[in-house]
Amino acid sequence: MTDLAPFADAVGSDGAVTITGLGTRGGPIAGVRCVSAPSGIDSVQPDEMIVCCGAGTPVNEVKAALATHGQRVAIPSTGTIGGALAVGHSDFRRLGDGPIRDVLLQARYVSAAGEVVKAGGPTVKNVSGFDLCRLLVGSRGTLGFLGDVILRTRPIAPHSQWFSAPTTEPYACFARLYRPISVLWDGATVWVLLEGHKTDVADQAATAGVQPCAGPPALPTGSRRVIPPADVARLTGSFVAEVGVGVVHHADAWTPPTPDARAVELERALKNEFDSTGRLNPAV
Repeated sequence: MTDLAPFADAVGSDGAVTITGLGTRGGPIAGVRCVSAPSGIDSVQPDEMIVCCGAGTPVNEVKAALATHGQRVAIPSTGTIGGALAVGHSDFRRLGDGPIRDVLLQARYVSAAGEVVKAGGPTVKNVSGFDLCRLLVGSRGTLGFLGDVILRTRPIAPHSQWFSAPTTEPYACFARLYRPISVLWDGATVWVLLEGHKTDVADQAATAGVQPCAGPPALPTGSRRVIPPADVARLTGSFVAEVGVGVVHHADAWTPPTPDARAVELERALKNEFDSTGRLNPAV
């Protein structure tokens, strides 16, 4: 495991501090001291289907190392491992891979007090009590700075292929598919990612009435929101929706509704418990 003492010393126990990696999900905060998490792959254990690495390790570096063992990790292929976990956004494979929070088995992070804290363990079923790993995913570094992590890996499928078809009824296509990895829809066209043995993929595509294509559409970057999956078919405008998941990528900016007062109060209480002075990523 990585020696996190130098990282903990850098974070310290007082004064505002922020953390940054490759800058793909946001850069340093003006006027706030900045630190970086340790990087590097500590170990790959293909038999156990886990990888241990520093949170500052580039995602693509981890994926390249795992590919030599016929495995992969269900994390978006940009930036660092810690940055992806801190933001908590799964990519368009969430339908088949599940949410990104399921990838993190164990984390050692530095708290607002400058102490190294361990959460979780190196197996899938390891939690008794509070599941701090899931709490850290998506917290954007406001509860603690990830130092190193143990991630769950998956086998790489023998065949992977995108398909598409014109349709205004995405769920009609969705209903004819068996465990698709991703189903995207923009109001006029559906794109489907299927994986498995080549003949099985071809048979399933024929049943669903979709044709091979070069790949998925570019996802709009104006805004991202989550709606009930059943509401996807009623969307209008310029968008690409993840069918079966409810994540919608819009071309235009979107103003979120006022959050529920009880949720805001719970979030404040949680933040106060982990960082009462608000020193970790204070602008988030």
